[in-house]
Amino acid sequence: MSATLSIGDLSRRTGVNIRTIRYYESVGLLPEPPRTAGNQRIYDETHRRRLAFIRHARDMGFSMEAIQDLLRLAEAGPHAPCADADAIARQQLLAVTSRIARLQSLQAELERMLEHDCHTLGHCRVMEVLADESHAHCLDPRHGRQHGDSAEIDSLRHRSE
Repeated sequence: MSATLSIGDLSRRTGVNIRTIRYYESVGLLPEPPRTAGNQRIYDETHRRRLAFIRHARDMGFSMEAIQDLLRLAEAGPHAPCADADAIARQQLLAVTSRIARLQSLQAELERMLEHDCHTLGHCRVMEVLADESHAHCLDPRHGRQHGDSAEIDSLRHRSE
């Protein structure tokens, strides 16, 4: 049998906290380890490698369901076809690409908000955009109010006074 690790040792070696290790066990990503006579979990190298795989997949943004699918594929052995793993990775790439596009739109909106020099909150573009309810769910700069329309800010200010 290979060397055994306590849950604390496994946590230190993988960088995964103890609570998360227990969670992964509870949802079936990590098999429950055997226990000592004192009921302490004892892990081995197989657990460490699997946990490292899970952590890397989580770091890459894969969902728990996708990780479960990837782990099932890994259990099929090294000669199993890779098409299903590729499909899961392709789906994750699409999700990441979409998220990047949304973040780039958000970045552009924040940059537009900061383009205007203002010295008072009554003319502050940041406050105007954030107070604009018609703009709240849209990153399109063509939607919302024009710079200088501070009616929403005034109404917010009066409500808080």
